[in-house]
Amino acid sequence: MDRKDFLKRGMLGTAAVVAASTGIAAITKNDNDELHPIETLGFNHIPNTESKIMENTILHKAATRGNANHGWLQSYHTFSFANYYNPERMHFGVLRVLNDDTVAPGMGFGTHPHDNMEIISIPLEGDLEHKDSMGNVAVIRNGDIQVMSAGTGITHSEYNKNSDKTVKFLQIWVFPNQRNVKPRYDQITLKKEDRKNKLQQILSPNVDDDGVWIHQNAWFHLTDMDAATELDYKLKNSANGVYVFVLSGEVTINGNKLNQRDGLGIWNTESLKLKADTNAEVLLMEVPMN
Repeated sequence: MDRKDFLKRGMLGTAAVVAASTGIAAITKNDNDELHPIETLGFNHIPNTESKIMENTILHKAATRGNANHGWLQSYHTFSFANYYNPERMHFGVLRVLNDDTVAPGMGFGTHPHDNMEIISIPLEGDLEHKDSMGNVAVIRNGDIQVMSAGTGITHSEYNKNSDKTVKFLQIWVFPNQRNVKPRYDQITLKKEDRKNKLQQILSPNVDDDGVWIHQNAWFHLTDMDAATELDYKLKNSANGVYVFVLSGEVTINGNKLNQRDGLGIWNTESLKLKADTNAEVLLMEVPMN
């Protein structure tokens, strides 16, 4: 993939939200199709034009992400989302959204629609309660992973179950390889010991594989590495790319030094090498580039 193809503009599908007096955020506008752009409301953000694009890698330093502070919600956007727009940060292959969210006690996202998107939530801290139009009511915590195939259309809400502490989670959207599938929901609890100094698969395209599954040829892994540990990751498909997101600590990947919340995308490669410069937690997302 050349630079022009990599920077090809994607679509802005997202739901703009504002805090309601009830403590749950209300949807201000949504066309009920993740592939359609919507009018942005509320906070405005100046596009960040800083870019570190190399032959087959792109580096996103934590401090260069988009940021929205709604009071009840502090959200950092690796890719363009809501009122953060950067034409060089529309997506990484089919990886469309990577939001790093902190929700205040008792607050959250009110009922809102999605369709034709694979939506993955990875809790980092606290208790996040989920309700949806399929009848699911669940709480996800650190150590869990949640997935929804929005397909023909769903509505759901997410809010901080606790009134005395924040909740932190990653919200990830992946374009599906099938449109208008039957909506589905799943969540699992992972064994954290299975990622100690090794790669733990948490998502794949296969129902019978480790982790949850989605309608896309994507594989996600987590690892919790002690300092000086080295790991090799071999891509499942050489046409895919890998986006690496550092949850904590410092790592070096194929010679690129990354700190907490930095992101590095790599394509046109068959493998990558991770070295933990300190104790570190890392999320690897292998996704199709086309």
